[in-house]
Amino acid sequence: MALHIRDPETDRLVRTLANVKGLGLTEAIRLAVENELNRAPLRERIRPFQQRIARAGRTGLKADKTFFDELSGD
Repeated sequence: MALHIRDPETDRLVRTLANVKGLGLTEAIRLAVENELNRAPLRERIRPFQQRIARAGRTGLKADKTFFDELSGD
């Protein structure tokens, strides 16, 4: 199977990634594609939490410096 990259910037980026990671070009492309595919499901995993937070609504309380200092024990 062949993959021909015609875009010079894409070629440069793949070669840079391969060089930085010490990989061959095929491995660099696979790593980049796998990482990109693994990122997408994160949005799906956090969506229920986002919806739950949105349903809770705002409390009207102000989270100021004192609030965060108390949380951290300062």
